[in-house]
Amino acid sequence: MKRSLARHDSISDKIHRYRGVLLVIAIPILLVTFVLYVMPGKSSTDTAVMEEIEINSRKVGANSRGNRNYAVIFDAGSSGSRVHVYCFDQNLDLVPIGSELELFEQLKPGLSFYAKDPQAAAKSLLSLLNKAESVVPLDLRSKTPVRVGATAGLRALEGDAADRILQAVRELLKDRSALKSEANGVKILDGTQEGSYEWVTINYLLGKLGGTYKDTVGIIDLGGGSVQMAYAISKEAASNAPNVPAGQDNYVNEMYLKGSKYYLYVHSYLRYGLLAARAEILKASDDSGNPCILEGFDGTYAYGGNQYKASAPSSGASMEECRRVTHKALKINDTCMHMKCTFGGIWNGGGGDGQKNLFIASFFFDRAAEAGFIKAADPVATVQPHSFAEAAKRACGTKYADIKATYPAVDVGNQAYLCLDLVYQYTLLVDGFGLDPYQDITLVKKVKFRNSFVEAAWPLGSAIEAVSS
Repeated sequence: MKRSLARHDSISDKIHRYRGVLLVIAIPILLVTFVLYVMPGKSSTDTAVMEEIEINSRKVGANSRGNRNYAVIFDAGSSGSRVHVYCFDQNLDLVPIGSELELFEQLKPGLSFYAKDPQAAAKSLLSLLNKAESVVPLDLRSKTPVRVGATAGLRALEGDAADRILQAVRELLKDRSALKSEANGVKILDGTQEGSYEWVTINYLLGKLGGTYKDTVGIIDLGGGSVQMAYAISKEAASNAPNVPAGQDNYVNEMYLKGSKYYLYVHSYLRYGLLAARAEILKASDDSGNPCILEGFDGTYAYGGNQYKASAPSSGASMEECRRVTHKALKINDTCMHMKCTFGGIWNGGGGDGQKNLFIASFFFDRAAEAGFIKAADPVATVQPHSFAEAAKRACGTKYADIKATYPAVDVGNQAYLCLDLVYQYTLLVDGFGLDPYQDITLVKKVKFRNSFVEAAWPLGSAIEAVSS
């Protein structure tokens, strides 16, 4: 009976009964209403300001994936100067510059060509600098790091020539560029840096970073003045690395990339890049001529400010004799003080899974394309070291007078040295680095990253470091 009566309570009775609860609810509502009443409504001006902020945000590169970061890297090599411009999102992924994932421009000769004229050396970079700046948004130029990394060409110059050239380049960037020039942004890269950056570049583009060292690939990069080998090794192998004399680069670098720690074996062999090696091989021959020079050629080879006699023996070029001279130049038989060496008494890193898959870059790719056993239009090719030996046999048997017709892709300045170059490359891979003549190796000019191809060169590794710092 009481329940029935409760259902027929009047509204006034209910209000009286729950007056405390209603009071607690009503007070906040009244306060909110009052605040909304006294605040001014959003004007059209306020809306315009908000839209302007969003537009300005898009101008500096903000999008659904975050801000854009540009980097401009000059590769001042011995054979020429090159500029790379990259753009990254906040995840450190490359994003397109126009229709490509990088701007890449190059010119010849390199800075070392201007050994006696530092100002001319610096000015030679001006056209590349202007092109690079043109693709960086105006309001981002002052935030965009620019680096100039000189490699073996400047390392080989005598006296203070290299320092004067680098200073002239620094002044050029300060006076003629709006880009952010770092305190140590113009310098000669040591071989360890060059090899490390190249390793980072290729493994980044292949998506190999972030796992174990066994997932990565090794690299051999043959430049004009030096050749680098780099590959990841185990922690145990790294702990057994030989000590090096004071002033020399360590054999192992520790690197933290994509959340993983890597022990990177890297060594750079100065004077054993392709152009420098020609000089070493010519010096190793006798007065009767050099068996690596094509029959019918008699001239001189200029490198590093010096001239070397380059003439064929009366019997012409010989692959076997050229191999003998190349062995001498590479110092294959030098005493090895470690468990195992490459050449010249240098520790080989111990081998292992990080070296099983090798990517071979730069002049290896170029000569293979010119010799005709890979297609220049294909940025990646799988070959074997023996492929260089087969190509060398054919080249060494060609007379200098017939070289242009037989190898139309070879530049005039390289024609007399095609036999030498191919023999050297084969000997370097097999006798120097100890590769099996019939193992598969990957010759690489560019690496596919998503739907585009990117130059397989050390500047990308430097750019990643620049935008991450």
